[in-house]
Amino acid sequence: MNCKELVKEVTRLLDEFQEDKQCIDEFTQEAVKDLKNLSSADQDFIIDTLYGCITHKRFLEVVVNIFYIHYGDILLRVDRNLFIVVCYLAIFCLDDLGMEHFSRIIKSLDASKMHKFLSFFFSANNLTTHIQEEWSHIYDAAIVKSNWITPLIRWCSEIDLLLDQLAKKMGKGSLPKKSSRKSTEPREFDLTKPKVRPLPAPEVIPKQDKPKPVPASTHRSPKEPEILDEIKQSNQKKALEVLNEANSQQFKCANPQKSKKTQNVISQILQSRDGELKFDKLYASGSPATQKTNSLPVRLNTTAILREGALYNRQLEEELKRLEHLSQGASEPSAYLQWQKEMREKDLQEELAELERRRLEGRISHEEAVLARERVLERNHHKAQQTKEETAELMHRYAEKRLQEEKEMRDLVQQVADGHKNSKAAKAKLQQIKQRIVKEVSEQNRELLSQALEDAQAELRRKMELICQIRAFESMPMVRQKLVDDTEPAGHDLLCEMSLAELRERLTLLRESEMCKLEERRQRILEEKQVKEQLLLEQLDNIALRRSLAEQATARSQEEKRLRSELRQAVNKDERVLALQKTLQQKQQEKHKRKTEKNSMKRNELVRPLTVKNSIQKKQVFEEHHWQELERTLEQQVHGVFHQSSKTK
Repeated sequence: MNCKELVKEVTRLLDEFQEDKQCIDEFTQEAVKDLKNLSSADQDFIIDTLYGCITHKRFLEVVVNIFYIHYGDILLRVDRNLFIVVCYLAIFCLDDLGMEHFSRIIKSLDASKMHKFLSFFFSANNLTTHIQEEWSHIYDAAIVKSNWITPLIRWCSEIDLLLDQLAKKMGKGSLPKKSSRKSTEPREFDLTKPKVRPLPAPEVIPKQDKPKPVPASTHRSPKEPEILDEIKQSNQKKALEVLNEANSQQFKCANPQKSKKTQNVISQILQSRDGELKFDKLYASGSPATQKTNSLPVRLNTTAILREGALYNRQLEEELKRLEHLSQGASEPSAYLQWQKEMREKDLQEELAELERRRLEGRISHEEAVLARERVLERNHHKAQQTKEETAELMHRYAEKRLQEEKEMRDLVQQVADGHKNSKAAKAKLQQIKQRIVKEVSEQNRELLSQALEDAQAELRRKMELICQIRAFESMPMVRQKLVDDTEPAGHDLLCEMSLAELRERLTLLRESEMCKLEERRQRILEEKQVKEQLLLEQLDNIALRRSLAEQATARSQEEKRLRSELRQAVNKDERVLALQKTLQQKQQEKHKRKTEKNSMKRNELVRPLTVKNSIQKKQVFEEHHWQELERTLEQQVHGVFHQSSKTK
């Protein structure tokens, strides 16, 4: 098929397509069945062009509507789909077809129609004004300009050559001449001429009233500065009172002296305590028991049981560590006492350092409080200074505003006076202004009416499209009965979608798992409670055992002390022990006497020969050994007597 037949076939299919009743996919499939006799290339061209025209119908109808607004009086409505096809080829297929193939298609059609349409469509003025504005209502303005307006303007130079060729073809007489129409000549209405109106009587210009005199308060200074001065003085007095109060009641965190009230309270407390003392009262209570037993049991709570058990365990560990330390050849208890002394000294030093630190912190807090008070005073001073500056600036602005208002009032009075003088000129000028306003208003009304007409047409088209859509929806059959199957999903194509039966089964399983977890948790809590009770019982048994052992140890130690005291008293009363003690004292006195004599002899024998000195030293050593032996034998005798008496007891 040639190009003209292809375009006519596309136009015929567009005429047959009904958007309200047919679907585009079904219509194209039926059209393919009718075009089986054509070649595959012709079929592809027809189907692609048809599909594109239907898809972009709203976009293409914008151009065709504007074109019919300009040339609708000399064009037929039957050719509307033809212009839609040509517009689609020019906008979307010009780059693919190329200028040569596009020119062949255009030349195969009516030259006059194509010349009018292409000259209108490829006009830069039309593209950038009407068409671009209407397209911007459908798509974004930037996309319209970059995707369609700019490429079409780029093709304008080559389209001009095609238009010249079409004009030459039209000049050969292919187009019939348009018959001239007789224009209508207007006639004047035969109306009665109105009478000439007489001139109106001139209006009496009223005399200007005598103006009121300027009030005396205009040139008088305002009262606001005086009020502000009074407020400022009162604020200064309050600030001085607060400052004196702050200076008199300074921070007393580092003041060691007590106030009179505190001293009076302390003296009252001391007097009440002294009055409660009774030193002269005689207490006739009996002698205290040597061994006290707690007959009443004390009930311990969980915290007390665990605390006492931890105390006994810690004591046991310390005892084991001490025994292990002694078994490994550790030093004597004196080393432990030395270490304990050192640790106590260290703790005392740390305590003193802590006291010194607290004292310094108190001093520092006092200094910080003083600095804070100074900063507060500086901040208040700064705020007062800032308030003064703001007040001065406000007063300056107020004075300037009053001067400006007075100047405006004088100018207004002068203008009113001038207006009364030139009332005739003002009336003429006012008449001219009114006429100009009326003219402007009439032009605006005309523009608004045209705009309202266009809006009404657009609204009518929109309503018609909406009515067609509603009718199409109403014509479709509706299935009002819907069967619900619990085993089928809803069909929303979601990953987490499931049927109602599956949901119920999952909820049942989830509820059972939660019940199992709850039962396990209860069992675990019960086991933990039993373990805790068993631990408390063991701790109670351990505490009772240790208390009984401690009571037995104290009773044993008291019994040993009592026996030791009785033995000591019995030994002291023994005559032999008394005699031995007396002899031991005599020997010690004699030894002391001999030491003093020996020291005097040493001072006298410094001038004797060396041999005599050696013999004397040997004699002294022998005597010392002798006396030491005597003391040792006496001590052994005393210990023997003590052991014999203890055995007899």
